[in-house]
Amino acid sequence: MKYIFEVHIRDGYRAEDYADAWVRASQLIQQAPGARGTELHRKIGDPNTLIAIAHWDSKASRDAMEAQPNPEIKEIIRRAAPCCEIRLIGEFEEPEWVVMPPNAKS
Repeated sequence: MKYIFEVHIRDGYRAEDYADAWVRASQLIQQAPGARGTELHRKIGDPNTLIAIAHWDSKASRDAMEAQPNPEIKEIIRRAAPCCEIRLIGEFEEPEWVVMPPNAKS
């Protein structure tokens, strides 16, 4: 399962400001059962737009983590909030179809 959201960095801040908070919060979130890693991507041509992807074993695993809020994670997110606007794109199942080039390593 993938949890995907878009991050718009506000004027006066840098993507690196948000990325610092992202890494600190992700390190804690990744201790939850079912967490499988996170990614943060910068949009080509727009350094103030990021896409964040959190990988989970299942929606239930992510929901269980959210049901037991970690105060340290909440504080990291609260402090990062002024630097950005976040828009949830959605929750996605693992791909049903994957097309790889010939001889690609999986």
